[in-house]
Amino acid sequence: MSGGPVAPDASPNGLHASSNGLHVSPSELRQSPDGLHASPSESHASPAALVEAGSAEQQASPGARGVSPLPQDAARATSPRSARQGANLHAWVELLRLPALFTVPGDALAGAAAAGARPNPRTLVAIASSLCLYEAGMALNDWADRAEDAVDRPHRPLPSGRISPTAALAAAGGLTAAGLALASTAGRRPLAVAGALAATVWSYDLVLKRTPAGPVAMAAARSLDLLLGGVAANGDIRRALPSAMALGTHTLAVTTVSRHETQGGSPWAPLSGLATTAALAWSITRDGTERDRRLGRDLHAGQDRHAGGARHAGGARKQPGRDRKPGPDWQSGGAWQPGRAAATAANLVSLRGALAAVYAATAARPLFHAALNPSPQLTQRAVGGGIRAMIPLQAALAARSGAPVTALLTAALAPAARRFGRKVSMT
Repeated sequence: MSGGPVAPDASPNGLHASSNGLHVSPSELRQSPDGLHASPSESHASPAALVEAGSAEQQASPGARGVSPLPQDAARATSPRSARQGANLHAWVELLRLPALFTVPGDALAGAAAAGARPNPRTLVAIASSLCLYEAGMALNDWADRAEDAVDRPHRPLPSGRISPTAALAAAGGLTAAGLALASTAGRRPLAVAGALAATVWSYDLVLKRTPAGPVAMAAARSLDLLLGGVAANGDIRRALPSAMALGTHTLAVTTVSRHETQGGSPWAPLSGLATTAALAWSITRDGTERDRRLGRDLHAGQDRHAGGARHAGGARKQPGRDRKPGPDWQSGGAWQPGRAAATAANLVSLRGALAAVYAATAARPLFHAALNPSPQLTQRAVGGGIRAMIPLQAALAARSGAPVTALLTAALAPAARRFGRKVSMT
């Protein structure tokens, strides 16, 4: 029990408590310049008076008691509003599946590399356009699935009421318009590809998703996204077609598995995904081996021409470009360097093989678990693994195209996708 300082005129034994305890009413205290003094006769108060006085003191505001409001009081007053804002932000993060955004830039980067072009400012425009169109598809997907999610996944933002269907549809329309506007700044060809991509996304979400053509439409959308990067970088779109087909094939397998993620199903879809993953990993390695062989033949031919030119007497003048070999990985200022070409080829082999192995491991492990037990939970994990596996696949395709720097930049997005994917689901 705590109290004020004892008055000097108090009895030697101090204040004596009655049988019911010491009761001091705030209204019976006399304030003097030297402090508060309670007379012995006023040291007892009835319980009713004490309760009444205590209630009046509690109802008094901090300013009325002569105490300034504490910062914690203001924090408590604003915490409900801050909590609502945080919950609303988290709902949009969940609706748009923001961790999946890390799988988008690699499409444009791999497309530019496959088309034989280096990334440039127009590639950044293509990435921004792809991000907008991708998120438009996410918002439109939940809007179209709101009735189904109310039964199978009531925790989603729309069926739980955290975001209204009107807001989700408006976001899809606004993001689509922003993506097309960005693509238009890169030229007519990028705008045409972006328009086809947007039409594919809306057709899939509104019409084709629950039809047999659904997975094919989703695969076409991902392939178009890669081609958008190649066109925006002013590359040869025909050279980018094999990489677009590889990425589309992977997307086809993942989308097929995702059709059973809410209720589970047979193990055949995960098994087909495993077969597709193995085939793509082998294809990337095989195609790279063929390119390495062609590079080796070019190296030997270049060495022969270099030796033959050195044996010519009279210092015959070389024809412009005679000893130059095509390809950015073994050119240096116009002078062909066989040693650098061989080292670059060896590094590309190692990088491509490592990225193909990472791709296979990222996609195959959850698919294998889903094949053993095709429950909704394991099937959703398989879909999430397939989405994350797109990053090493894009990096491997860039390495196969002879762009190791682009491949490494793309692969660097994988840790962030995995980290944020643990907080917010990608499916």
